[in-house]
Amino acid sequence: MRYYISDLHFFHGALNTHMDCRGFASVEEMNQYMIGQWNRKVRHNDEVVILGDFSIGKGEETNAILRKLKGRLYLIRGNHDHFVKDRMFDASRFVWIKDYAEISDNRKKIVLSHYPVFCYNGQNRRDEMGNPKTYMLYGHVHDSLDEQLVQHFQEVTRRFLRGDAPIPCNMLNCFCMYSDYTPLTLNEWVDVHQKRAAVRKTLENGL
Repeated sequence: MRYYISDLHFFHGALNTHMDCRGFASVEEMNQYMIGQWNRKVRHNDEVVILGDFSIGKGEETNAILRKLKGRLYLIRGNHDHFVKDRMFDASRFVWIKDYAEISDNRKKIVLSHYPVFCYNGQNRRDEMGNPKTYMLYGHVHDSLDEQLVQHFQEVTRRFLRGDAPIPCNMLNCFCMYSDYTPLTLNEWVDVHQKRAAVRKTLENGL
């Protein structure tokens, strides 16, 4: 099984009271909760792609977290992942560390970047049944105004036609708080965002 998650920010205590307002009493409580959520879902042979900002800790601190997590790990480097340059960091825990990647998952093309890519490779592609063939998975923006702008961009883009069909434009923010800090499969992330879109639509109609 392959899972995805972004912006865990291990050791980033300020996120408990600012920006995300995660609400944990301490960094230690936050770290332990995220480790528990991860290991309840992921098995040792599963793959987990981390879409950046895994840890703001130093190399050895981050090594200690990585040793506790199950799965075969892959990292798309985020702007806060300075631990990768720490000489004490053990990179062998990751299968690879990249700034950008394109992979296949369940017969879908997956574009991976810490930052949202608005005109991503394969954005217009559909299969013979008319279903989207490509998904863009990202992080970085958390649940912020920037995420609202990404969603607005997608809504506008889907109104345009490519030939006789709308442009699919499927960008999925794998922000850890959207999944209660649990890595999810591609299909599970699609479901999360469909439910979030339905809630947004209900709120808009209510206003």
